[in-house]
Amino acid sequence: MNERQYLIDDFSVQESWRIFRIISEFVDGFETLADIYPAVSVFGSSMITEGDPVYQMARDVGRLLAEAGFSVVTGGGPGVMEAANRGAFEAHGKSVGLCIELPREQASNPYTNLKVSFRYFFIRKVMFVKYAVAYVILPGGFGTLDEMFEALTLIQTNRIKPFPVIMLGKDYWKELISWLRKTALKTGMICPEDMEMFCAVDDPAAVVAAIKKIVII
Repeated sequence: MNERQYLIDDFSVQESWRIFRIISEFVDGFETLADIYPAVSVFGSSMITEGDPVYQMARDVGRLLAEAGFSVVTGGGPGVMEAANRGAFEAHGKSVGLCIELPREQASNPYTNLKVSFRYFFIRKVMFVKYAVAYVILPGGFGTLDEMFEALTLIQTNRIKPFPVIMLGKDYWKELISWLRKTALKTGMICPEDMEMFCAVDDPAAVVAAIKKIVII
């Protein structure tokens, strides 16, 4: 295993000049993305293909968000990210990709009209939340769950202004929601009001309607 792929370890043994790269990524992100507000960050699996119903659902939500006047922000990769960017691109909206450099290179999708590349995940995460008025979470794996629960944690701890966190695809999310209610809530690990920080819907149009109830453009 190549130990140098782990950036946190690499950072600890390198010269302090690496701080300047971090600063430059923040500056580049802030300057490039300054005009995308209001934006909706869309997350989901990179593994799905165009024939998957989830792909079409993401494409529909990207289109509807763009038509409603929101910039659509994804991780810039394939799968759900490509589909959401594609929907926004086809609707002539702002389609933003926040790409990440990975050991196994993940190619960016061709449906962004604004793209920023990052080496550090934590900087990319700041960009996802800084310009977002909502998060839309489609079926996905660890990365998708990470983004969703980080947003919920930031809202729970009053580190960011509360915004809609919407799970799209009820059937995929029902067991997780059930576990949160029956285990995490029942054992006192979360509070009843924490369960109100997110919702689950099946219809892409319902996503946009829920956001527009709270966000006025």
